[in-house]
Amino acid sequence: QVQLVESGGGLVQAGGSLRLSCTASGRTFSSYAMGWFRQAPGKEREFVAARRWSGLNTYYADSVKGRFTISRDSAKSTVYLQMNSLKPEDTAVYYCAASGLRVGVPMTQHEYDYWGQGTQVTVSS
Repeated sequence: QVQLVESGGGLVQAGGSLRLSCTASGRTFSSYAMGWFRQAPGKEREFVAARRWSGLNTYYADSVKGRFTISRDSAKSTVYLQMNSLKPEDTAVYYCAASGLRVGVPMTQHEYDYWGQGTQVTVSS
């Protein structure tokens, strides 16, 4: 059974940092793409960042470019989202997702096959 478990969310002041973790289990993810999405209250879920598990290229939404970094630790089967210089508009539930697409790095949610339960990030002004 595939599981993606996020952790690391919380309350932080504007300008602060958080690191989200997503631990994957249930299958080998080396050929998968991994992504982070977020959903703010009253808004649709949106793409944040993504990479292939085994690749080097990373992709970011314009709104987080230069502030967020996606990385992975294969030994721990964990993908991270380091979030710096947080803004109140970053407040959302953050979701980790895995895509079985063999090529490319998907940036739309319908291309992802597995999802975590989400972790709340709240940035106060």
